[in-house]
Amino acid sequence: MNKIYATLDLNKSVKEFKDNVTKILELTDVENWDGVNIKEKEEKIRNIALILAGQCIAILLYNLSHNTTAINTSNKKTQAWWRAKTKNHGYKTRQILTIGNVELNLTLPYVVERNNKNSKTSRAVNQGFCPFLRWLGMEEGITPLVWSNIAKYGAISSSFEAAHQTLIDWGINISLKRIERLTYCFGKIGLSLRESKIFNLKIGNLIPGNILKDQRVVIAADGGRTRIRIDKKGRKNSKTNRHGFTGEWIEPKVLTIYTVDKKGKKIKNGEIPIINDGTYEDYQGFLKILEMYLVSLGINQAQQVLLIADGAEWIWKHIPPLLKKLNCPLETYQLLDFYHATEHLQVFADNSFSQEAERKKWFKQTRSALKKGKINSIIQDMNKLSLEFSGERRKNLDREINYFIKGNKEGRFNYHKISSLKLPIGSGAVESLIRQAVNLRMKGNSKFWLKNNAEIMLHARCQWIAGCWNKFCDSILTALLKPIQIG
Repeated sequence: MNKIYATLDLNKSVKEFKDNVTKILELTDVENWDGVNIKEKEEKIRNIALILAGQCIAILLYNLSHNTTAINTSNKKTQAWWRAKTKNHGYKTRQILTIGNVELNLTLPYVVERNNKNSKTSRAVNQGFCPFLRWLGMEEGITPLVWSNIAKYGAISSSFEAAHQTLIDWGINISLKRIERLTYCFGKIGLSLRESKIFNLKIGNLIPGNILKDQRVVIAADGGRTRIRIDKKGRKNSKTNRHGFTGEWIEPKVLTIYTVDKKGKKIKNGEIPIINDGTYEDYQGFLKILEMYLVSLGINQAQQVLLIADGAEWIWKHIPPLLKKLNCPLETYQLLDFYHATEHLQVFADNSFSQEAERKKWFKQTRSALKKGKINSIIQDMNKLSLEFSGERRKNLDREINYFIKGNKEGRFNYHKISSLKLPIGSGAVESLIRQAVNLRMKGNSKFWLKNNAEIMLHARCQWIAGCWNKFCDSILTALLKPIQIG
């Protein structure tokens, strides 16, 4: 779809739409039609409709830009960006792209902040903006809906190339590089908002919420794998004029917070948000993010809290103390993912029995006993079986026994009780999040991510998977009205 210039004439645009659609609706040569013909007509009608929508938006923006109330409102709404030396500086003409690839020119008031003279050029260095465009989130030369769609498909698609094709299909035809830049720019604002909340928590200005009041809350955490690009030190390559780089596998730490009803079903009605997020920072950075969410949701007012995860040491070493610090309710439980625990039983069985029939029988019986909460008898049985072996095989068996002894001391194998409370015993929710947010886009031997870009992409994909993309977009567009405080 080529770029189309705004007519700024509603009657003309409607007439063009009607004329073009009327031709497509003609029932000629019907005997030769098939599904391909209908598909082609659908695509043509969709494209024509998108152009009409873009023309309507262009008229709206043009009229708004000539409305005195709108201009005055834009100045008031963007006052947080004005400095003592910010002054009106005439008008600037800016191009704006709407849906349907319709482009219009707007001539708008422009303000600049007059700084000190540059010593090299002896000219004043002016930093300016159009209050109208900043007010409506259009400083990038595109409408808010176009920007949010670019960022959405740029984040959730398998690649920027795939996003490019999808956007063309929906009447947004811009370059691949611009899609990439706009996606990261949009996501970076979202990250800044998260950092702002963490900063407000640090200085005591984050207002605790009550969303989780009397709710049954599940907190799950896990880690994935992504190759992060690390630039080599030293001189640049004489041929490429670039530094070389290596790929280092980094663990993105991911969390999900959700609630379940009395039957143990995940609540997805939108009234209580599902929180998904992650980071490529260390465990300390992860804990700051988790604490910010738990405080803002009001975790201390929950009815029950369940922390469930696999055996990653950083999770069990740092998250339980955080929950205690936040005054979680008395009914706060810790649970090792049942299916992860059964993998350890399988390893033990593989090392204990040479006959497959015996191995399967023991595993099946022990797995059932574990689910019923008979962890003490299981450990006794494992100790008894291990006495028959020595050497490397004995070491493998002892390692699995110690896994269950350690988890049992912390009460993390209480599957029978957790099941009776209608709470989940598996961490499938966070494992699914790892697959969707990380593996399907971020992970791959041939993929090397800059850390900042990986952080942006992970955060954005988590918002989409949580089903809160529109809320995420609204918060970003609103945030443009004033500088974001991140410490």
